[in-house]
Amino acid sequence: MARYQLAGLLRRPIAVAPMAGGPSTTELVIAAARAGALGFLAAGYKTPAAMAAEITAVRAATPEPFGVNVFVPGTPCPDPAALERYLRSLRTAGPLGEGSWDDDGYDDKVAALLADPPPVISFTFGCPPAEVISALQDAGSLVMITVTSPGEAVLATAGGADALCVQGYEAGAHRGTFVNDDVPGRDYGLLSLIGEVARVTGLPQVAAGGIMGPRQVRAAIAAGAMAAQCGTAFLRCPESGAHPRYKAALADPRYAATTLTRAFSGRPARGLVNQFIRDHQDAPAAYPEINNATRPLRAAAAADGDTERMSLWAGQGYRSATEQPAAEIIERLSTS
Repeated sequence: MARYQLAGLLRRPIAVAPMAGGPSTTELVIAAARAGALGFLAAGYKTPAAMAAEITAVRAATPEPFGVNVFVPGTPCPDPAALERYLRSLRTAGPLGEGSWDDDGYDDKVAALLADPPPVISFTFGCPPAEVISALQDAGSLVMITVTSPGEAVLATAGGADALCVQGYEAGAHRGTFVNDDVPGRDYGLLSLIGEVARVTGLPQVAAGGIMGPRQVRAAIAAGAMAAQCGTAFLRCPESGAHPRYKAALADPRYAATTLTRAFSGRPARGLVNQFIRDHQDAPAAYPEINNATRPLRAAAAADGDTERMSLWAGQGYRSATEQPAAEIIERLSTS
């Protein structure tokens, strides 16, 4: 039944990933919906009221389906001394905020989504309790969980999820792992992960991770996914809210590689290698404490147009990102 429900939401086998922190906009989600793709609003780092306002704006612009992505809160940093040492090392890099823990308004966001359920709700960084998933389903939403390993897929299936966003190691921005550690076993490439997840659950899969062109979409679907979710492919499009210097950096020859780093946020995330990442390779597992602390620093860097201190999240294959409108990118990705 879940497979049929997800298939009914996809006029094209393309989803536009939620990109928290600015790139995801209502304009991008609306353009995706009108083009037949499933676009996701990013609720991360927004207040529940701001999230609700974006849902209202999308509903007012199009009757087509869309999704909302919510971060599942983790636990406070287990090593406050390591966190403090790292924050001291950042004091010469720019203005810092308080390195405090918070839950990103999780409970209030869930309550708002229950009151006004969108067609799809996805969760990243964990799997909500089964009772939360069932309540959202009873309200009318399809619930999708981001997983990075077969083990996480088993947990999401047991929790009652309708579908999985299967995130390969190639993906840009934050890894959607359920826990913030470096335990081996979650560094799956996308195509192998699709197959491994299919061995442990029959839930429909939406494949994410470095998908930039139609051949990769076809490969993901041939491997067993129902659709491909793309984020980096849309970073440079006119509807993206990414900073102009961020968009330019994706095509700048001096940014020749991506890497996983905790430098900006305290959680593993893939981005373009810049000076800040090179200088701060010792960041501990402390999310969202480091993310909160570096927010003023990143804002100041953006105001200065300083890409060496900005978090330039990008997946592998970022050089293929184009400045085409979102609808044209969706058309190109959907070409059979």
